[in-house]
Amino acid sequence: MKLLKLYDQYRGLRREIYVLFYGRIVTNMGALIWPMLTLILTNKLHMSASQVATLLLVMSAVMLPCTLIGGRLADRFNKRNLIIVCDLVTVACYLICAFIEISMTFVVLFFIAGLFATIEHPSYDALVADLSTTEERTRAYSLSYLGANLGLVLAPTIGGLLFKSHLNLAFLINAVSTLSSTILIFFLIKDVSRSKETGNRYEAEANDGESTLSILRKRPVIVLFFVCVAVASLVYSQFNYLIPINLERLYDAQGAVLFGTLTSLNCIVVVVGTPLITNWSARMTDVGRMICGESLIAAGLGMYIFIQGCRPLYYVSMLVFSVGEVFSTLGKQPFITRRIPATHRGRIASVNSITSTLFQAVAQKGVGALADRAPITVVWEVITAIGAGCVGLYALLGRKDRRAYPALYEKAAEQEPGR
Repeated sequence: MKLLKLYDQYRGLRREIYVLFYGRIVTNMGALIWPMLTLILTNKLHMSASQVATLLLVMSAVMLPCTLIGGRLADRFNKRNLIIVCDLVTVACYLICAFIEISMTFVVLFFIAGLFATIEHPSYDALVADLSTTEERTRAYSLSYLGANLGLVLAPTIGGLLFKSHLNLAFLINAVSTLSSTILIFFLIKDVSRSKETGNRYEAEANDGESTLSILRKRPVIVLFFVCVAVASLVYSQFNYLIPINLERLYDAQGAVLFGTLTSLNCIVVVVGTPLITNWSARMTDVGRMICGESLIAAGLGMYIFIQGCRPLYYVSMLVFSVGEVFSTLGKQPFITRRIPATHRGRIASVNSITSTLFQAVAQKGVGALADRAPITVVWEVITAIGAGCVGLYALLGRKDRRAYPALYEKAAEQEPGR
């Protein structure tokens, strides 16, 4: 009963927030393939680690302008309609993939689906912020994050089982699930008007005509936040890059099944842990959550230095990593929306995404080259060191943030009521 009472903290949000929550669940029930991208390229198309990193770099470079476009569109047009259009293109690509042979054409279609998912991403995040007040922001993002992971609980394991002989079926399931989510949003979300902000002057400081560059020039703390997120994204991305490469080298095609179960464990921990950690960390600052999260993520990945070949400890590592992921997500998503004008949410979110994606893609090339030449434990040592450096960057961010946004810290004890 106490666990059920934790979900009471999500009461009182706007109806549209709950629709987006259910939409996230349905969409991610079909997310069987994305965690398997590295394995598709290495196991099905026989690419080396450095070749995979190069391809991911090219994909990221193409996605950069799409991210900017998505942010601009999110601030200018109806976010709900943008999500629906992008989802329909994604569904079409998945359906084609379900009926063709695995080849570079297959990868291109997969990538096009990813492009439109990238374009819609700023709209999704900005819409959650628009539909919630400053005080509700952490709970609103927590609920959205919870929905995303509820849908993912069984998907990776199913994807791992389908990987060897029935990968096309996974794409068909993806298409149907995404279409279901699109229909849900089309019929149930009508009101996308922005909530009235209460108690946060930082979200109402600029008019719509001010440029994104001008907004960032006046807010150096946000630029430092972008740097922190970029480094953190490189560390986190090893979940879908270095871990599957490591497992494939140890277990060949069975590595996909093992990785699928690890990903499902990640989702289970997130589903159970999100309401618990949202409640427990209610009086922590956004930066405090990020420091705690990045420390646990670095520790979880750092375990791979010592646990090679020991399957039970992979799950212990994933448990630590997953708890860190929850803390980090609950800190990062509300942080930026509380400190920038509401009129620029989509554009600022796209700049943040571009910064982290570009840094991650370029640095990942170095990780891939190192993985081709050095023992895998050496690569994990480098990743752990980068994670430790990121914790230090977040600590610096916390000191500067207190000076730049004192009103948020004065209200810290009052934020997120209703626990």
